[in-house]
Amino acid sequence: MVVMSDVTTKDRITAAATYLLTEHGAAGVSMRKVAAAVGITPMAIYQYFPDRETLLNAIADAAFVELVRRWESAERPAQADELLREMLIDHVDFALEHPRLYDYMFTERRDQARKFPADFRARKSPTLNLVADAITAGVEQELFRADTDIWETSLMFAALLHGLIQLHHGDRIGMPEPAFRSLCLRLGERMINELRI
Repeated sequence: MVVMSDVTTKDRITAAATYLLTEHGAAGVSMRKVAAAVGITPMAIYQYFPDRETLLNAIADAAFVELVRRWESAERPAQADELLREMLIDHVDFALEHPRLYDYMFTERRDQARKFPADFRARKSPTLNLVADAITAGVEQELFRADTDIWETSLMFAALLHGLIQLHHGDRIGMPEPAFRSLCLRLGERMINELRI
């Protein structure tokens, strides 16, 4: 049986850890810092999360769910190429708005991170499923080539964006954010064009 105070405390722990992760990156999240932010002892956190890794993975999982919820709650175009363009924009905007959370979710090593090909083909990635579904729709709409491998193409889109964003976050791309955003969209458009019949 879950007591309301347990739910409230767990939510407060998660919120404090999310704030620390968003502001300072994964290295800035410790059980001691989270406990201090919540006003409990570090040992009390272990009633809810057995270790720091589990807490961080819970934050990442919640962020993935929220990203998909935000995407699905908005009205989207039916045409697959337009849908992919909107995904590119949303993904880059999220990465620019929340760089440390983005890095932890998508590019940093995590024990529970989903892996290509098995986890993706089993539809265990909530965000890559959206890309795969858009590419599938493009094939069905006869916009994209029928011989397109859906999951490899989805990985190609993800790799392009993650790589560009990682270079930007590492200060390897010398552009202000608006120019970087435009670069991502231009390169994404080239990939979309490569899929066309």
